[in-house]
Amino acid sequence: MKITDVRAIYLKPKEIKARTDSSQDALIIEVETDAGIIGYGEVDSCPLVTKAIIEAPVSHTLSQGLKGLVIGEDPFEHEKIWHKMYEGTLYYGRNGAVIQAMAGIDLALWDIMGKALNQPVYKLLGGGFKDRVRAYASHMFAFSPEETAEVARRAVDQGFTAVKFGWEPMGPDPEFDEALVRAIRGAVGDEVDVLIDGGLAWDLKAAMERVKRFEPYNLFWLEEPLHPDNLQGYARLAESTGMRIAAGEEECTRAGFQCLMDEGKIDVVQVDVTRVGLTEARKIAFDAHQRGLICVNHTFTTDINTAASLHFMASIPNSIILEYCAEDSIIRRRTVRNPIKLEDGYALVPQGPGLGVEVDREFLREYEYRG
Repeated sequence: MKITDVRAIYLKPKEIKARTDSSQDALIIEVETDAGIIGYGEVDSCPLVTKAIIEAPVSHTLSQGLKGLVIGEDPFEHEKIWHKMYEGTLYYGRNGAVIQAMAGIDLALWDIMGKALNQPVYKLLGGGFKDRVRAYASHMFAFSPEETAEVARRAVDQGFTAVKFGWEPMGPDPEFDEALVRAIRGAVGDEVDVLIDGGLAWDLKAAMERVKRFEPYNLFWLEEPLHPDNLQGYARLAESTGMRIAAGEEECTRAGFQCLMDEGKIDVVQVDVTRVGLTEARKIAFDAHQRGLICVNHTFTTDINTAASLHFMASIPNSIILEYCAEDSIIRRRTVRNPIKLEDGYALVPQGPGLGVEVDREFLREYEYRG
């Protein structure tokens, strides 16, 4: 089997709101083969930047687009293809959007392999640790404590046993930040887990002050309170509190995660497979496992990402809870025909071939941005 084509499809609604909400649009990767099998992946990045990285023509041997590097390759040789993409983009890559674009292609390769063998991806990854994963409803903060509390109540009414809220307007005002957390805890009661995403909002001293304010509300974890480059700050914060500190969604490479674990001393390692790829994600997860750390997903886009995350989490021993994007985005809701199933607060690992989701190609054509 050989790869014959790669397409990067940017899905964009008419309006994009000025919020830190990556569920509003998506970059879907479609990889075709001469066997008639099509695999799908996704990239959670700046869509038109990663699309250009995939489609760029050859500049020279160490600077060319990913499409030209993978056409003609056998999708089962995913490690070789990863290495070829990494080396073929050395002049402008090695991190960031290039790795994220590679990740999208890598997901599509695993989808192809599973479809070709009529097996779910988690089995190809050597998994089977679990067939369902407890899910938390992941939301952006509303712009008042009262509105945020109402969103939290609705999530619990839908069967979720954990909720997370993140990003703006949290950050500038300590009193308001505490009011948001207090409102969530008051809305869901003591039996529901509450997770808070600081959205890189604070410096170290402000983060330490927020930790003290948030301690009475028994948070499951505090996520990304600091800038991702502030490894010393992460280490000092993690060592100062019994509250779990989570981070990782800005990282793309195994080396980056190792620094975050060893120098930043975080407690929860968050891997977004659409920025890392399944080929590398399991290596990162087992690096975390060797250090006695929890490894979970970051997912805030479509059910392609959620499905790939579930296969990833089913293939490792140290995953405990799944981020399930609960924002009401048409891109999130309609990209696949068979959404991820939720039962009693758990997300079921897809059992169909490949990633186990059926991409709605008519929806792709309808919402593809061609500007």
